Amino acid sequence: MDWSQIEPSIFGTLFERGLDPALRAQLGANYTDPDTIRKIIHPVIAEPLAEEWEEIKRQIRAKLTAAGKDLALEKVTADARINRSIKSEGNDANSGHPSFRELQPKLAKQVEAQKGRLTKAAKASKKLFLGFICRLRDFRVLDAACGSGNFLYLALRALKDLEHRANLEAEALGLHRQLIIETCPANVMGIEINPYAAELARVTIWIGEIQWMLAHGYEIRRNPILAKLDHIECRDAILSQDGTEPAWPITDCIVGNPPFLGGSVMRGKLGDNYVDSLRLCYEGRVPGAADLVTYWFEKACAAIAKGGCLRAGLVATNSIRGGANRKVLEHIVANSRIFEAWSDEPWVNEGAAVRVSLVCFGAGAVARLNDSPVAGIQADLTAEGLDLTRTQRLTENINVSFQGTSKKASFDISGELARSWLPLPNPNGKPNSDVIRPWANGLMLSGRALDGWIIDYGTEMNEADASLYEAPFSYVLKYVKPERDRNNRESYRRHWWRHAEARPTLRHALAGLHRFIATIAHSKHRYFVWLNSTVCPDQALIVFARSDDTTFGILHSRFHEIWALRMGSSLEDRPRYTPTTCFETFPFPTGLTPKDTALGALHNPVAESISAAARRLNQARENWLNPIEWTERVPEVVPSFPDRVIARPGHEADLKKRTLTNLYNQRPTWLEKAHQQLDSAVAAAYGWTDYTPAMPDEEILMRLLDLNQQRSKAKR
Repeated sequence: MDWSQIEPSIFGTLFERGLDPALRAQLGANYTDPDTIRKIIHPVIAEPLAEEWEEIKRQIRAKLTAAGKDLALEKVTADARINRSIKSEGNDANSGHPSFRELQPKLAKQVEAQKGRLTKAAKASKKLFLGFICRLRDFRVLDAACGSGNFLYLALRALKDLEHRANLEAEALGLHRQLIIETCPANVMGIEINPYAAELARVTIWIGEIQWMLAHGYEIRRNPILAKLDHIECRDAILSQDGTEPAWPITDCIVGNPPFLGGSVMRGKLGDNYVDSLRLCYEGRVPGAADLVTYWFEKACAAIAKGGCLRAGLVATNSIRGGANRKVLEHIVANSRIFEAWSDEPWVNEGAAVRVSLVCFGAGAVARLNDSPVAGIQADLTAEGLDLTRTQRLTENINVSFQGTSKKASFDISGELARSWLPLPNPNGKPNSDVIRPWANGLMLSGRALDGWIIDYGTEMNEADASLYEAPFSYVLKYVKPERDRNNRESYRRHWWRHAEARPTLRHALAGLHRFIATIAHSKHRYFVWLNSTVCPDQALIVFARSDDTTFGILHSRFHEIWALRMGSSLEDRPRYTPTTCFETFPFPTGLTPKDTALGALHNPVAESISAAARRLNQARENWLNPIEWTERVPEVVPSFPDRVIARPGHEADLKKRTLTNLYNQRPTWLEKAHQQLDSAVAAAYGWTDYTPAMPDEEILMRLLDLNQQRSKAKR
């Protein structure tokens, strides 16, 4: 086949599609499009080197211009003196002018001397030019997770483009261009754990090199045509087989798109032994809960600190801005600087929407954030001025917000099956409603209720007691135990009949409440709902152990929403809400904090105003979601369990469209007005008499940050 016109970056796509699907998640393989790559290549490699060349070009021009002017002036002066001498000899032999015959050799010698100085200037200029060419020849770029070589290919192309430009511009200044291009595959180095990908990286660079040379009119290398690329190594970049930290080659710049594996899924994808060894190796440098990508950031930061490496530019999901991940960026800011960043960029890969952050750090010039100049860039990838990295967890918010239970096996069952078990007797004389209950996950909150139920043996029930609930136990013995027997966690295998993470603190916090607040952890829209206390919340939900409308209203205000968006991270294109960063740092209005509502609803004018607005918002939403003309409510078999909402005949299709996601996508006027009324009530609680819907988000965040700082200092 003729591959002369193929775009080398296509190998990234070939690599991903060629991988065993079972290995894709393990490797975290992600194809990065060329435009995204250039957003890192330009500030880390191309722009700084281009600035170096501009300075060298200025020096060359200054040397040649000064010498040329001196030579021209010398010639003019010599001609003038000769003319005066000739006139003097013809008119007045005793005028004191030297003889023309005596003067001409002297002036000619002076002109020749100036020509010599011009030659020296040309030589010095040539030395500057060749020195820059040598600088490019010796420049090294490392991608320590190079995949199929897209970053390295575009980095090499940037170096070759700059060398070609320097040749043309040096020639325009009067110097001789170089006939041989010095930049070559030796300029780029890679580390890649997958042998197939490492070999593809070599092929990508070989083809890219030959294509560039032919396209720019340079002769390709013949002996050999394909130089060795042993400096693209096939090995683990962050952990050696003996559990030690592997060395990276000495380099000028580090670029790349390291694998995106969340801290919570690393064990399942990489295995307990690997994760334990990795975290032990980087203990004190990378937080244990941090994503896999942060280890590349830490190693690049260490390379810059040691000297030699000037800059680094890496891609990460935008979760790098928050939580445990941000600790690594804080270390970078403390020891270096972030000089260019794209905080939240869309990235589509085979139809999957992903949000990424591009971070360039080290020796950079002016700071740019999202392509705009800023005074500086902080660890959360925001501009200096509003430093939300200074926020502190507030004691009045602790032990209120929790992640739902994590089952790690097929405990979920249909409502039909659950209702068939509820009337059955058990040897212990207890009802099955003790261990089966309605269940809610993210899909049920964002869409329609799916009549989902779950088997839940709580946090302490032993196997013998669990077996006395015969029908549910027979089910988990048949369907759950085989799954748990294959689980890597010994505790999950040992207590196979219970949820993997049953959340005892959550259950304790919810005890005694008739309802609680919930939101979806990863959601395009940040809305909150009420759930009956008998409902078991899934790990996809964030739960708030409060039953009062005041707390519900404050959480649903614009102020908490923009705080959560800035303090959280995201998964793909969905913002992520975390109890620690989004809730525990949020400063509630004075007197309306979670500590104040711990004993129940507050009864004062400010709280009542928020509660009334919250009730109106929630009731209007419920009327839209489940209009009485289209629905009917059916009491559940167990009286304490919530009623079922079912469609009236003929309205099944209509009701399917009535979801909170669709509602907030449309955001009709009545919903907007209800939220504005709620926001005004909450603003009044803060004492913000100047609040209007036009108040900028940055102003609100600044006020909330000040309040957070005041509260945290008061508790110290």
